[in-house]
Amino acid sequence: MSSYWLTIILLFCSNVFMTFAWYGHLKGFAGRPLLFVVLVSWGIAFFEYLIQVPANRIGHEVMNVGQLKILQEVITLTIFVPFSFFYLKEKLSMDFVWAGLCMLGAVYFIFRSKLTGM
Repeated sequence: MSSYWLTIILLFCSNVFMTFAWYGHLKGFAGRPLLFVVLVSWGIAFFEYLIQVPANRIGHEVMNVGQLKILQEVITLTIFVPFSFFYLKEKLSMDFVWAGLCMLGAVYFIFRSKLTGM
């Protein structure tokens, strides 16, 4: 498997953990003490870091840091939008579409040299 695809798969998996660590407590943990919620979130984030750090190390072999960051943000948005809609029951708006289009523009510009050979 290429380093690109392995990085994408690992970042996707780490983002699932990250999204639950950062936002999962907003549903169902409202009455819990803050310290409890923080410790649970840290526990979830531990698994995110076990996946995310190797993803960045592998990805940095074939991408620069800017490309890795933009890739991470696109994956984050790809996971966050369905998470907020299906799990948190948030309403979606056209702002998500516009944000996604801006991210596609960012992907183009940060990867332009690899896409066009410039």
